[in-house]
Amino acid sequence: MSPDHSIELRGIHKAFGSFVALRHIELGVRKGEFMCFLGPSGCGKTTLLRVIAGLEVQTRGEIWQNERDISRLPPAQRDYGIVFQSYALFPNLSVADNVAYGLVNRKMPKPQIAQRVAELLRLVGLPGSERKYPAQLSGGQQQRIALARALATSPGLLLLDEPLSALDALERVRLRQEIRALQRKLGVTTIMVTHDQEEALSVADRIVVMNHGVIEQIGTPLEIYREPASPFVADFVGKVNVLPGQVRAGRLHAGTLNWGADGADREVRVYLRPEDVLARPIADDDPLGFDAAIEKIEFLGSYCHVHVASPAFAPHRLTVYLSLNYLAEQSLAVGSNLRLRLLQERVRVF
Repeated sequence: MSPDHSIELRGIHKAFGSFVALRHIELGVRKGEFMCFLGPSGCGKTTLLRVIAGLEVQTRGEIWQNERDISRLPPAQRDYGIVFQSYALFPNLSVADNVAYGLVNRKMPKPQIAQRVAELLRLVGLPGSERKYPAQLSGGQQQRIALARALATSPGLLLLDEPLSALDALERVRLRQEIRALQRKLGVTTIMVTHDQEEALSVADRIVVMNHGVIEQIGTPLEIYREPASPFVADFVGKVNVLPGQVRAGRLHAGTLNWGADGADREVRVYLRPEDVLARPIADDDPLGFDAAIEKIEFLGSYCHVHVASPAFAPHRLTVYLSLNYLAEQSLAVGSNLRLRLLQERVRVF
């Protein structure tokens, strides 16, 4: 096991009868890292988290934690705390008793338990709430209590199973930043499962993108977004324009535009992020410039999704990001014409 890793998964395979949920997962999680498992529903990310926790037993493969083989250990003998989507608090216990649950099971003296509970409640921003019950708290507050309970025993690993998906949008953004700040402060190795790409991009040190039980790509948020390793990753993470193209005689052709490309002649699909289509003064003879007409504007606050049609790519449409200020300054509206330019270096070809 690498000394830099807190957890290593070696050849993890999980089948439920004839259904294969995980296929040969190889993964190392670094000490102190915040890692996100990202993917659509049914991709295997929650199953993988449950295998790490011992709540599911892998069909084959090994799990090592801090140079200890935990592959077949029951959950109680593994060193982790876990927070579920549904909070999973005991409704008949006070906040203090919920947070102290793991400490009581470890037979810690009562004065130390009370001190640790008070410390954790301050840590999650709910000091003085010891005597309240879960039903008296908001969803965000309940999730903070669940987080405090998971951290009570100072685990070496924190597992978060879509902990924010039951919260409203504002609370979700607020709490994810609090969780990230708390994780950095404590330095605890953390794995979070999410299907929310924005959530993963905003908090993770590295993201594991999963699809149909396999890992499509592992990388930093910037690597995943800017350098997707497959069409699935390019499509799933962020918005993207997809155009048919061809490589012919060392040139990549996308619509009427073309530029130098490596490799044999072939049919390809060209992937381009909306922000990599630029709207600014562009020379008429720019080889990557093209004229377009605005067909639709989606207002999203400070910027807009602008859907355009261009003879250069007909019949395909493009979506570009334009700031609200730029639209106003240029007096652009539906039906307006504008000149755009592709950023060749940001194009991904599959």
